[in-house]
Amino acid sequence: MKKSILLLTAVASLALASCQNFKKGEGGLEYKFLKDNGGEKAVGGDVIAMDIVVKTDRDSLLASTYDLGLPQIAPIMPDSLMQQAGAYPGDNNTILKMLGEGDSAVFKLNLDTMAARTGQPKPEFADKYIEYTIKVKKLFKRGNLTDSALFEQVNQYYLAQMEGLKKAEEGKIASYIEKNKLQPKKTASGLQYVIKEEGKGANPVIGDTVVINYTGALTNGKIFDTNDVELAKKNNKFNAMRPYEPLRVRVGHTPVIPGWTEGLQLLKKGSKATLIIPSALGYGERQQQSEIPAYAPLVFDVEIVDIIAGPKGEPAAPTMPQMQIPGQVPAQAPVN
Repeated sequence: MKKSILLLTAVASLALASCQNFKKGEGGLEYKFLKDNGGEKAVGGDVIAMDIVVKTDRDSLLASTYDLGLPQIAPIMPDSLMQQAGAYPGDNNTILKMLGEGDSAVFKLNLDTMAARTGQPKPEFADKYIEYTIKVKKLFKRGNLTDSALFEQVNQYYLAQMEGLKKAEEGKIASYIEKNKLQPKKTASGLQYVIKEEGKGANPVIGDTVVINYTGALTNGKIFDTNDVELAKKNNKFNAMRPYEPLRVRVGHTPVIPGWTEGLQLLKKGSKATLIIPSALGYGERQQQSEIPAYAPLVFDVEIVDIIAGPKGEPAAPTMPQMQIPGQVPAQAPVN
């Protein structure tokens, strides 16, 4: 019993110490440096490239650059524009100006101060604060640089980050296949697929409507969309504004990514399959909101519920660059 009391006392002391690590700043801002690299801090006009995780005080994740594999690029507001833009001490701009290259810190943005200073209501998804955990990867100092010179530095850095994602794609696909012990077939386009249950009848062709159940995920297993209501709730993807029912795709006409147009034609009614879609057949270099990174291979588990024959001889619509599925809704995160 005595040991239990001592243990609880130690835990309580650690928790208290953790809370006390946060310092008070202007406007109710609280902050705690995890690492202070001792370098020059950002000033108005500079640009920061940072990894950032945004959470509420209810411990709900709002956004994370780690999911996308790309840093957030954030310009620091010049002092001359702060009043005009409605900036105030203790806001996002204040946070960024406390950081330098190599620094990492946790900030709690006070929502009561934000509401009072901006005249905007507090967000419904948080109570007292929003927490930012930031790691500065690169600080671009404006100094005497022109706008174009500064932009060129930032752009070259961003392009290098994108190239890194592009080079990593093949490894992500290989790792996914190895981890899940799959032996997929591969088409000439690069699409890979595994038929888990073979259906019956004819394959769909251009113009047919395919009725499907589906779940879309990244190769790391993170689900970004599904029409399975229970799976959506389990993975915090539930959207009360959408129907959770089989999706109808008219092959060659419904605007979907090329990987779906090709993959659905490989499957008969009743088939269950996994489609491994390289980014060239998906979204390519285009990041899709906060869910799908650039150069992201996609994994879809699909079930062909029905195939409805369409009019024959009708030409296909032009290939559409985006996939319009009901689960994709804009993700909003209060980052600078």
